[in-house]
Amino acid sequence: MVIQSTEIIDTFAEAFGMWAARVIITGETPKWAMAAARAMTGFATSVIGCRCEAGIEREIPSDETPDGRPGVSVLLFAGSAKGVGNRLVERIGQCVMTCPTTACYNGLEVEEKVIVGGKLRYFGDGYQASKLLGGQRLWRIPVMEGEFLIDESFGVQPAVGGGNFLVLGENLTVTLEAVEAAVDAMRIPGVILPFPDGVVRSGSKPGSKYKELPASTNDAYCPSLRGSAPKTDLPEEVTCVLEIVIDGLDEKAVGESMRLGIQAAVREGIVQITAGNYGGNLGQFHLHLHELMQG
Repeated sequence: MVIQSTEIIDTFAEAFGMWAARVIITGETPKWAMAAARAMTGFATSVIGCRCEAGIEREIPSDETPDGRPGVSVLLFAGSAKGVGNRLVERIGQCVMTCPTTACYNGLEVEEKVIVGGKLRYFGDGYQASKLLGGQRLWRIPVMEGEFLIDESFGVQPAVGGGNFLVLGENLTVTLEAVEAAVDAMRIPGVILPFPDGVVRSGSKPGSKYKELPASTNDAYCPSLRGSAPKTDLPEEVTCVLEIVIDGLDEKAVGESMRLGIQAAVREGIVQITAGNYGGNLGQFHLHLHELMQG
């Protein structure tokens, strides 16, 4: 398959089952809601080293938030419902409750829940108070600037992590232009791109020559290793490879985000677009590039 002058390789991205939560952060102004969201999603690019993956889903206007203030939606992913709950307690407690004027609400109305505000309430040292609003219990935790309001529990649901594609370009300039355009197109509801501004240069393969490492550099796609790595998957004219990783609340959202991104990335100077997989043996979700682009 060739779109414009870019070849789309007949392969698939291998994605994995995860668990996810949506957190709605509000603030007195958009600045403070975003400050908390940025802090909460820091150091959350990959479960390999960060124990979770998180990112900003979108900004939310005041008329769509629970308290009528400007807000930001954050998605957080981990390998289990318990893992999501633990990371929410840590990150909301350290990054949202600490941020001036913020409140924090559950953004997924699903059956399975994890306790978050019900644990953070103990910071109130006995001065915390609860209230029921629409059948949902919230906690009011006293802080030096007023009160921090948070839902007692947050919904968690099965999700999809690790959707991906690789952009192979003739040079750094055109490859950066391609992935930046792709990222702009890919930010749709229900997905996040957890790496810095959506892009990762240090793509990995499972395993390593060093037994203590679970992952190591994807040498088959490193232009500097031509001639020294056991094999290369790079066409001769490719000098730069960048990857985009996608996490989503379901497979459909991940696939649609990938389709939009690939469509935006194709251009003169982008030789190929491919995807990372492990032969289909590790992840239960197989997102075939040709099927996405035809569908």
